[in-house]
Amino acid sequence: MKARFIDSINQLSAEQWDSLWASDYPFVKHHFLLALELGKCTTEDSGWQPYHLIVFDNDCPIAALPLYLKTHSYGEYVFDWAWADAYHRCGLTYYPKLLTAIPFTPATGPRIAIAPNQDRQALINFIIDSVQQEAQRLGASSWHYLFPEEGHHLPTNHMMPRLGCQFHWFNQDYDSFDDFLSRFNSRKRKSVKRERRQVIEQEVTLERLCGHEITPEHWRQFYTFYHATYLKRSGGSGYLNASFFKQLAQQPDQIMMVVATQAGNIVAAALYFFDHHTLYGRYWGTLDDIPGLHFEACYYQGIEFAIEKKLKRFDPGAQGEHKIQRGFTPVFTHSYHWLADTRLQAAVEDFLQREAAGIKHYQADCCNYLPFKS
Repeated sequence: MKARFIDSINQLSAEQWDSLWASDYPFVKHHFLLALELGKCTTEDSGWQPYHLIVFDNDCPIAALPLYLKTHSYGEYVFDWAWADAYHRCGLTYYPKLLTAIPFTPATGPRIAIAPNQDRQALINFIIDSVQQEAQRLGASSWHYLFPEEGHHLPTNHMMPRLGCQFHWFNQDYDSFDDFLSRFNSRKRKSVKRERRQVIEQEVTLERLCGHEITPEHWRQFYTFYHATYLKRSGGSGYLNASFFKQLAQQPDQIMMVVATQAGNIVAAALYFFDHHTLYGRYWGTLDDIPGLHFEACYYQGIEFAIEKKLKRFDPGAQGEHKIQRGFTPVFTHSYHWLADTRLQAAVEDFLQREAAGIKHYQADCCNYLPFKS
């Protein structure tokens, strides 16, 4: 076996890359990662230099790992600013670091691709050793492996585990949105119905469009909304740009867009991705502050779509305790971390053990506020 690090996903063909993944998870698709590169969202200048690892058996690729050489910690959603500060106070350099993640996408999913009929555990060990050796060669401080799905965890004798918490919706074989709401206690059920009715009373209509039903004009308006909302919320332009969304629009088979219309004009839109199992809520935008519309477009329309398509899970993105009362369950997320400096590795490991106890307590406490009947 031979490890090779590449600075562009285009150094492997779409067929070669996609054939390694035994999954239709949309965010590891060659097209998605290439759209980030072509849109210049993941470049050396943006602090997201692609550095993907490909394992070859002779000239045949048999495994892959999305990997980035990072010069900051933005866009990751697993926060290590305090670690960077500790390095600085010790007179050490934290950046660059290596990161296995989907840029700007805190969505749980596969992170290592292994071709069929290969020794999976042997390849995982080889990948871990290869990345850590490359980190030391580059002078990188660390390697971070974020949001793996079940079955894609790393051995803890090589990497330090870290817990997080998100809020996901799970389909209990619901027949309809009303069937879902029937499992709520009366007060919370009335609250959701009132929230949805508020949107209708403002004469806002919503439509779910999939794939090529999303026209170039829809994409143009969506980006206008997304950009304006990001600018209003954070004062910045957002991690993603019009070029990225234009690239996405070329292969929209796993994309759904919710379009909100009022008085004949599109006033808001939300963009989702999906695979055979899960719906992923990703981006949203509007020019108007219409009460209740964010919850309708970003949560309730997603739930209706997941029920209609018989998807088992709806991952609406990071953070947001307001999701609990709308039927989203607190679930653990995972990440794994390795620091080259053994002294700081020991200090961070101690912190992570104490942090995990707090995360477990937080998740259990959040479960007490779920709206479902006992």
